[in-house]
Amino acid sequence: MLRYILKRILYMIPVMFGVIVVVFLMKMITPGDPVDHLLPANASVEQKEAMRDKLGLNDPIIKQFGDYVIGVVTRGDLGTSYATKQSVAGEIFGRLPKTVFIAVWAIFISQIFATPLGILAAVKQNSLVDSIIVVFTMVGASLPNFWLALMLIRWFAVDLKVLPSMYNGTAASWILPIITVSFQSIAMTTRGVRTNMLEVIRQDYIKTARAKGQKESIVVFNHAFRNTLIPVVAGIGSGLAGMIGGSLIVETVFAVPGVGKYVADAVTARNYPSLQGGIIVLALIGTVINMIVDIMYTVVDPRLKTTLLAPSSRKNKTKVAKEGA
Repeated sequence: MLRYILKRILYMIPVMFGVIVVVFLMKMITPGDPVDHLLPANASVEQKEAMRDKLGLNDPIIKQFGDYVIGVVTRGDLGTSYATKQSVAGEIFGRLPKTVFIAVWAIFISQIFATPLGILAAVKQNSLVDSIIVVFTMVGASLPNFWLALMLIRWFAVDLKVLPSMYNGTAASWILPIITVSFQSIAMTTRGVRTNMLEVIRQDYIKTARAKGQKESIVVFNHAFRNTLIPVVAGIGSGLAGMIGGSLIVETVFAVPGVGKYVADAVTARNYPSLQGGIIVLALIGTVINMIVDIMYTVVDPRLKTTLLAPSSRKNKTKVAKEGA
């Protein structure tokens, strides 16, 4: 198991390096000049060239890339923001708690609703309840976040005037962003739980449990649901990673000062260090979450642990056999 964990950690290295390369190439091909946003419109050509030299934009691409990678790897230095002249890493980690707060609450709420709905839909297959839940999952998985956010603002902030339309630091201003982020996750996780429950409840051991006179609730929760935990874990992991990574739209709509809005503002201002740093941090968080989810699979389903450890076990057996020969 330890070998598998170390292998998954090592896999993160090429993934993150690929992210850094892609982000850096995006900087090179993105139209626009950050100097135009930093200097007044009447700045002379000499002033613009001096600013480019100061920012290192006139250095060869290889040198720019090498300096950036060395700074990230050796010092955790994501650069300095063009707009604020502050450390990008410091600005990002100051905003990260707000992004994580929304994501964690959204995934918590989504699991509270999604798991019971998925189980109910599977148990009541082909009934009116199942049809309603299936339609909900289809609609929920299809609705764009930005459209839902705008509709929630109109209903609850403009028409009913019960919630603020933008983030203002109060507890009430967190409600609409959390609902927006959790809605799609509820739909997708519900669909996953329903699909896996339908497969499990048709298994022979479920029929045997029912034939023994077990209560339906015990059959469903003790026998069937325990074997459908993988989609639940997958929903939590992918949902959390997706919520953190996809926070850009929701945070921009609701003006939440998180990492997503930070990245969106950096795009508008051609603030390349902030843009690169934000994407790298979000990608790192998503990669770590996916690694943890893969490890959690072996906890909820011991059969996967046997599969993962089988190759090393076979190698050890082969080595022992050769030594004995």
